[in-house]
Amino acid sequence: MEYVTAVPHPRSEADGPARAGRRSLAIALLCGALGAAVALLSTRQRWSEGTTTVAGGAFSLTAKGSDVTGVPAALAIVGLAALVAVFAVRRAGRLLVSALLALSGAGIIAAALLGVSDSSALDEEAAKAAGDTSATVGALSHTAWPYVAAVGGALLLVAGLLALRYGRQWPAMSGRYERTGAPKPRRKPAVVDPDRPEDIWKALDRGEDPTGA
Repeated sequence: MEYVTAVPHPRSEADGPARAGRRSLAIALLCGALGAAVALLSTRQRWSEGTTTVAGGAFSLTAKGSDVTGVPAALAIVGLAALVAVFAVRRAGRLLVSALLALSGAGIIAAALLGVSDSSALDEEAAKAAGDTSATVGALSHTAWPYVAAVGGALLLVAGLLALRYGRQWPAMSGRYERTGAPKPRRKPAVVDPDRPEDIWKALDRGEDPTGA
């Protein structure tokens, strides 16, 4: 009769960091991709609205996020590129790219929150509608989309912080196709059998001396 013991197998000390690296990688990829998508989507939505007086009547005005500020959309693209570049570099380069990813997220948050109180885009539309450069927008109000853009920036910031903390444990692209300074091995000339005419002709075609030693 055989007995089965319930003694657990000892775990390697490297299992903990490896598991943390895989978990942080998955979270960073999800946060980075989702954050960039949210930030880009929010800039295409209506951020602010108001009215101006045209010919004695009220005229409604609206401004999209891209009209208010182009920073969130630009930084979302930079952050997405940095998220991909994290796996193409190593060591110091990975730290720099991770920092760029985090700074992109922080920049989106700052630009989105500043855009909540920015009325310059609607003031320009009011001036065009009224034909008066001194015209300004009235009854200014904002939607929730600037805060949605800030959430997207926060997700990118989280991805950057995870890359800074755990990036050295993440895999990198294969170096199979990277150029190295090592010279290519020279091919040895084929052995020519002087008793085989076809070998002599092939050697001549290759520019070799079939009679050489």
